[in-house]
Amino acid sequence: MKLLKKIALLLLVVFVGMQFYRPDKNQAQGDHTAEFLTETNPPSEVKAILQQTCYDCHSNNTEYPWYNNIAPVSYWLSDHVTDGKKHLNFSVWNTYELKKKDHKLEELIEEVEEGEMPLKEYTWTHVSASLTEEQRNAIVDWAKQTRALYQLNLRQE
Repeated sequence: MKLLKKIALLLLVVFVGMQFYRPDKNQAQGDHTAEFLTETNPPSEVKAILQQTCYDCHSNNTEYPWYNNIAPVSYWLSDHVTDGKKHLNFSVWNTYELKKKDHKLEELIEEVEEGEMPLKEYTWTHVSASLTEEQRNAIVDWAKQTRALYQLNLRQE
């Protein structure tokens, strides 16, 4: 029994300690997606969908929920955001080569069509981020049109 108490005390100390050492927040100043929006020119409906469902994990600015202030949730969310930005970051769109932009949109289309994005874990706590079939189609149609422009430019290079 003494061992169980020592383990519980150690876990409590670790949990309390984690509250003081939080991961850095993903929060940029200014209009961090302006270049992406200017270049890809999504319709206002798609722009709103991207902002509501994608930017928290796929840009340099995350709007954190209140529970992000509690470890280990803060670490879990930080890991999700880091992983999301690794795959696609709208805030650094201008740094991608044309071929990479085309590929990123191809992946976006695939993920949205298959219902893989936004993640289920995200929509559990962000109900408004759940996409309707109409919203999925709007995103896919816009991304396909943008890809067609990129592919045309790639052929001209």
